[in-house]
Amino acid sequence: MQELSKLNNLLDAGFSVITIGEGKIPNFKWKKYQDKKITKSELENKYNLSSTKGFGIVTGYDYLEVVDVDLKVLSTAKEQKEFWELLYTYLEDSIIDFKDKFVIAKTKNKGFHILYKTKRVGGNQKVAKLKGHTEAIIETRGKKGYVFVYDKFLNNKYYSDIDFVSDDDRTILFDICDSFDYKDAKPIEAPKREKKTYSEGIKPWEDFNDKNSVWDIVSDEFSIVRQQKDRMVIKRNGAESTHSGYIFNDNGCLYLHSTGSSYPHEKQVSAFDAYTIKFHQNDYSSAAKKVYADGYGDRLKLPEPEIKEKILKEKISNDIDFPLDIYPKPFQKYIMDCAETLDSSIDYMGCSLLWNLSVIVGNSAKIEVKKNWIETPIVWIACVGKAGIGKTPSISNITRPLEKENQTEIRRFFEKLEKFEYFDGLSKEEKKYAENVSKPNKTQFIANDITSEALIQMHQQSKNCVGVFKDELAGWFKDMNKYREGSDLELWLSSWSGKSINLNRVSVTSNAFLPNPFMPVLGGIQPSILNNFYTDENKDNGFIDRVLLSFPDLKVEKYNDNEMSAEVIDWYNTNMINLYRLIKKDATYDENDQIEPTIFSFSEDAKKEWKRIFNKITKKQNSDNMNEYMKSMLPKQKSYIPRFSLLIHLLRIHCGQENNDNLISKETILLAEKLSDYFVLMSQKIKINAKEIKSLKGIAMNDKLSNQEKINMMHKLDEDFNKSEAAELLGVSRTMIYKYIKNIK
Repeated sequence: MQELSKLNNLLDAGFSVITIGEGKIPNFKWKKYQDKKITKSELENKYNLSSTKGFGIVTGYDYLEVVDVDLKVLSTAKEQKEFWELLYTYLEDSIIDFKDKFVIAKTKNKGFHILYKTKRVGGNQKVAKLKGHTEAIIETRGKKGYVFVYDKFLNNKYYSDIDFVSDDDRTILFDICDSFDYKDAKPIEAPKREKKTYSEGIKPWEDFNDKNSVWDIVSDEFSIVRQQKDRMVIKRNGAESTHSGYIFNDNGCLYLHSTGSSYPHEKQVSAFDAYTIKFHQNDYSSAAKKVYADGYGDRLKLPEPEIKEKILKEKISNDIDFPLDIYPKPFQKYIMDCAETLDSSIDYMGCSLLWNLSVIVGNSAKIEVKKNWIETPIVWIACVGKAGIGKTPSISNITRPLEKENQTEIRRFFEKLEKFEYFDGLSKEEKKYAENVSKPNKTQFIANDITSEALIQMHQQSKNCVGVFKDELAGWFKDMNKYREGSDLELWLSSWSGKSINLNRVSVTSNAFLPNPFMPVLGGIQPSILNNFYTDENKDNGFIDRVLLSFPDLKVEKYNDNEMSAEVIDWYNTNMINLYRLIKKDATYDENDQIEPTIFSFSEDAKKEWKRIFNKITKKQNSDNMNEYMKSMLPKQKSYIPRFSLLIHLLRIHCGQENNDNLISKETILLAEKLSDYFVLMSQKIKINAKEIKSLKGIAMNDKLSNQEKINMMHKLDEDFNKSEAAELLGVSRTMIYKYIKNIK
């Protein structure tokens, strides 16, 4: 009877009370009690029914309205607690004396009823539904509704304390509750664009959305009201409501409730949509052209440059050392045009393109030669030549597009870092009203002059690859043995083999571990400096044999008036950037946030060729006729040929010359063999050159002999001795060398 007494007290306080049966449904016809109270005798009869399981208060009667916060839709107690604390805090912060104006009852299922009276009482509405949930977490109970009666209350209040609230306070309550609702709105339907425009790859607007936030565009027109777990609540400057809409964390889109700004309401507005509306008067074509010009999106696929087959075949005859035909014809065309118009070295450019491909592919692809033998396509390349011969310009013709893309990555990183540092410097209270900014990763993927420690830290953020490009590799060679223990040499040898790196140095205070290092190397070096590294120690550890060498016979050419076609330059730059962005976009990551590589293998025909090539190299290794010093670099070719095959295969796929599958063809491995043969011959040439120079140097250093006598000895040793090296060693001109030789004859 104690419960009946409480119910009678509620009747006396002006509430309309009913009894509840199974399924939380009234156990009698209660419609008339929506407009008048039940009598105490009627209530006692209903109370004594065997079907009565609980009791309710009719909402809508006497202006009673209730906001029902149903926390049971959340699966964990932690989530329930966090949601309620967030909601309650926002209400307290937004409504003056909130806990004095509203009565809050605690429900049986750990939810809450927020009770109050209003002359604007409405019907029963679903106010907020969270993303991924089918049931509403916040509803209202008003006209033709009811709520259960409970005994537990917050703030020492009870049903009898329920009173009228102002229209403004009720609006704020509804606005805040509504801010938790997930708006599954349709995005803006942009005008259809011509089919041919930006038809492939990453679209400029997609790239713009990925690299910019909508808040960057609209922040001067709105202010941040508060941060929620899944969204940022914003308010239009000058608006009277508590908030105007949200920016969702998952898709970065703006959603506005009503008009009042230039942006559409009840639509998802992306960063590019907002940019188009604000700066291009809703002209999507104009906006797309502008962001494309600013570098967003893949470059338009241009038609391949016109190639005259006969002329191309003449150009790649046996007079050219580098096997240029390993590359698709448009790339051959670009390299040839650079050679004809800029007097660039075909060899240096061909090698640089191989490095480009290695940097682009990175950890995203590997080749399984056979079970438990996997190669990563890392290459180390040294372009050998005397100072002033044009190594750097030749290399730059090839690397320029990637260097430009690298500069873009660096610039965007510092822009994001500036935003983060500003946000990080705010107080805890200030951060509630600011866009949440995470610390950006430095996605720089090409490094020049850098320490091993800094290189590893950079690689930890740019996980696919960090390519090392140095105008002069002499410093890199010298860095190999700075420390007796844990030297740079050990680090680089491990990285070339695809083994993890754990750098232990006194100066390293942070984590310096790399599970999947990928650091291709490219640069120039003078032959006289390179010769200093042909030591027994470097021969034994295999370091020098891992470096692919290119040492073409070059001379400084006179100026020519030939000009390259702008179409050829644009085609090359576009293809390099598109290939880089495509592989970056398609990269997948495992649970440890490491790149999951696509594994390639040889086709059956390619396996037969690989077996032949492998045995050919093995035969040379076992030959009694081959110089032992020359043999040391052959085992590395057994690793390099599969790597070459993978890189050539991926470029051929990009150019439509191979099917987009994971099997490397016979034709491709034969091209890789040609490239390997080139590097073997170049290694022999350099080692022979080094041996010759050593002999010439021994003679030149003999202070007891005159220059004529030194030339006599050199000529006697080898009539075809290197006249240029002799002139350099003796400090005379080549003309003088020929005079000395004439005196001998």
